[in-house]
Amino acid sequence: MTTDSRRRALIDTDPGIDDALALLLAWGSPEWTVEVVTVVAGNAPLEACARNVFRLLDLRRPLPAPLVATGAARPLARPLRTAAYHGGDGLGDLPDWPPVEPRVTSVDAPGVIVEAATRYGGSLTIVALGPLTNLALAVERDAAAIRGAGRVVAMGGAVDVPGNVTPDAEFNAHVDPEALARVLDAGVRLDLVPLDATRQVTLEPAALQSALARAPAPFADRVRRVVEYALRMDLAHGRRGMDLHDPLAVGVALDPTLVRWEPVRLAVGPGGQTRRAAGEPNARFAHVVDTPRFLSMFLERLCPAC
Repeated sequence: MTTDSRRRALIDTDPGIDDALALLLAWGSPEWTVEVVTVVAGNAPLEACARNVFRLLDLRRPLPAPLVATGAARPLARPLRTAAYHGGDGLGDLPDWPPVEPRVTSVDAPGVIVEAATRYGGSLTIVALGPLTNLALAVERDAAAIRGAGRVVAMGGAVDVPGNVTPDAEFNAHVDPEALARVLDAGVRLDLVPLDATRQVTLEPAALQSALARAPAPFADRVRRVVEYALRMDLAHGRRGMDLHDPLAVGVALDPTLVRWEPVRLAVGPGGQTRRAAGEPNARFAHVVDTPRFLSMFLERLCPAC
């Protein structure tokens, strides 16, 4: 285990429009170094999600560049269900992305997660933005290593609120409920960021335009066009903007005081339901968000300075 006290992050992701915004927030945050990005199938098939990670790396060019590993192409025990909300390619189906060459270091994301947790221990924050398939497979290999990470933060679930893909289930939990259950059963100290919290933080078009005005034109145009794909659907359904599900998970991984936490014992249903159960807590979940403070952080860090 490293004795280096610097904070390090591993982000497991399935980009995804809000995943893209979460990665941009993570790369724009000086509190840590994003050492590793692992990719899981979720919002789009695995190949598309991996391609999107490299599109975003090419767009943002963070230094140092993270190691990238691909992982599970389907959930543990069921077929993959993707999300039309993000478009067929996961990032709004823009036709003119510059070509990228995937530079995958490993195709064994669970092994890479275990290795990072073993190497960095308490200085590592694991942030899971998609279905927990990769993390569950890592737990299967070495649960003690994952329990030894400093924090494990996951976007997912709907504790006291309705779901977003079924009346009682959130997308990530619904796609792979067996994975979420396996992580909880392994005794991982999970900080869950469910719809209860993420629906409190909404990106409105005017705020996006204001933030992008500070960024170089090619970067700003690309981000604006990606986000507008989701915003069009949200606005058409009478909403005032796009909920920042995955960016909030990154935000509370950086600063847990952005939310009020509640210890809870969660039972995972067969359709991905995440409801309260009797017994000792097996997680804590984000319950109330300091929305102005989070949105200020997000909008300040979304774009590189001109």
